[in-house]
Amino acid sequence: MADVKNFKRIAVCNRGEVAVRIIEACHQLGIEAVLLHSQPDIGTRAYRMADDCVLLTGDSPYLDIKQNAEAAKKAMADAVHPGFGFLSENADFAEAIIGAGLSFIGPMPDSIRNMGDKISAKKLMEEARVPCIPGYKGEDQSLDRLKSEATEIGFPVLIKAAAGGGGRGMKVSRSKADFAEQLDSAKRESLAAFGSDQVFLEKYLENTKHIEFQIFGDQYGNYVHLFERECSVQRRHQKIIEEAPSPSLDEETRKRMAEAALRAAEKVNYVGAGTVEFLLAGQDFYFLEMNTRLQVEHPVTEYITGKDLVQTQIKVAMGSPLPFMQSQIEKKGHSIECRLYAEDPYKKGIPSTGEIFHQKFPKGEGRRFDYAFDPGDSVTSFYDPMIGKLIVHAEDREAACKKMIEVLQETEIFGIQTNIDFLVEIINHPEFFTGVMTTGFIEEYFSNALGEKKWSEEELQVVEHLMIQLANQHTQAKEQPLSAWQDAWRNV
Repeated sequence: MADVKNFKRIAVCNRGEVAVRIIEACHQLGIEAVLLHSQPDIGTRAYRMADDCVLLTGDSPYLDIKQNAEAAKKAMADAVHPGFGFLSENADFAEAIIGAGLSFIGPMPDSIRNMGDKISAKKLMEEARVPCIPGYKGEDQSLDRLKSEATEIGFPVLIKAAAGGGGRGMKVSRSKADFAEQLDSAKRESLAAFGSDQVFLEKYLENTKHIEFQIFGDQYGNYVHLFERECSVQRRHQKIIEEAPSPSLDEETRKRMAEAALRAAEKVNYVGAGTVEFLLAGQDFYFLEMNTRLQVEHPVTEYITGKDLVQTQIKVAMGSPLPFMQSQIEKKGHSIECRLYAEDPYKKGIPSTGEIFHQKFPKGEGRRFDYAFDPGDSVTSFYDPMIGKLIVHAEDREAACKKMIEVLQETEIFGIQTNIDFLVEIINHPEFFTGVMTTGFIEEYFSNALGEKKWSEEELQVVEHLMIQLANQHTQAKEQPLSAWQDAWRNV
């Protein structure tokens, strides 16, 4: 049995709501959290919650492997939690953390590397008898060879970055005529995002659903799944709404997909939290990719299973065996998550920046809010516009949909634009409400988001009155002198 460590201090190499989530989990376990942050993130919610903060410098501090590893070590951290995005799926970063004598809260570097390279991952999944989409994964990257392979596969084909994910470096070619153009675009995007222009080809499956299985492994070869999530509501391959369980799986398919996900985890000796993603066509499914990290949408799994995934990540990284067996994991009820973006849905989703004057979430049973900013904080243009997540849980899917609409309509945010109206429209749409939506749902029905908003004269007067009130209150609050007895500033 591996030595069980006792983490006393964890460095959080991330920002926003996921940094808040990790800090909360650390505190619940009696562990100190050190936030490694950029200049624009000084004063954010995570910054205020952390036990200690270390400033990262440079143009891309959250992607600087050497600086993050050195900062974590200098802060006397025992381990590093990478969150999601940034360096969370970077094998070199995991190696740098381990090389510095710290624990990496995630899988081993080899697992990250094997599943991060999409070509390598496909080959491994085929060996593990995980169904894969027909395609080409060869080393010959010449235009003639790739076009020949695309013709053999049959159009439309999907061109995908071998080294990436998250929708970047991904293009659809619908015929020989546009193949060279789409290939060139995919290669340029892939090179800029991942430092490699190698691509692979897959048959493009239309009208599919995006289903992913949450898996967990420990250092003793134990593996479990915590059921699936459906993430079919996507915009440009970026998820907007996620739910668990999927309304699309029958029990036999759920069982087969879970078994395939566990074979995938075992094939790469996976340790920690991971997600195996599939495309579902009817009740046939195909491996898409594996995310070797915590997912944005992990709260819906936590709601239906009652398991804390972040605390479990930390415990497994300390060397403890999984705290639950497969027989102890049951799904109860239905959960939906909406990603809250600072963007204007009436102007095709352009990002919205500025100070949040007022923010109020309608708390209650079966309602959860993971958010990155408080009133008085400013949303900048430096990072992703996601500012939080709204999550609900109810006895069934219909009740969860109704509860989410209530939560969205009762949420109050002033000072910036958000996508709340857009989310309400999506959930109220008949295809979403009945659960038949596919990955083409947004493109088909909301390609321009909501179009231009039509305000009534009464609405304009109400908004104007509220904004004047909030601005006055904000000005008065700023003019209040600081008392020597108030701990208004933090020493760092």
